[in-house]
Amino acid sequence: MITLRVQTENKLHRVQKAAERAAFRNFGHAAASLRKDAAASIESSPDPSQPGEPPHTRRRNYLRRAIRYAADKEGAVIGTIASILGTAGEPHEKGISYKGQDYPERPFMFPALERQVPRFAGEWRGIIGD
Repeated sequence: MITLRVQTENKLHRVQKAAERAAFRNFGHAAASLRKDAAASIESSPDPSQPGEPPHTRRRNYLRRAIRYAADKEGAVIGTIASILGTAGEPHEKGISYKGQDYPERPFMFPALERQVPRFAGEWRGIIGD
């Protein structure tokens, strides 16, 4: 007769903590990358951009500076902040009416997200490990 003795130790909490740390780091990296891509797509020009192209900025890069992000272990939020730009980012992105004027769609955040999606898959590959 063979006797086998096995001792196990529950380390689930260590795995969960490692996943949370990695998720926070990766959400932050992904959000920063998306912000950088969106800001880089905006050009300075006195003329308006063509519909369907990212908007042009005319005054001291306000639009580029207004794109910010916040990330935590649950996710990230990326977009323009009102203290610099007001609420003018949404009309450009979505092509809606703003202050009585119709804006054609000039997206800058969604195209940046589409360009970054292939990279995001790699950000989460192997998040738990040594």
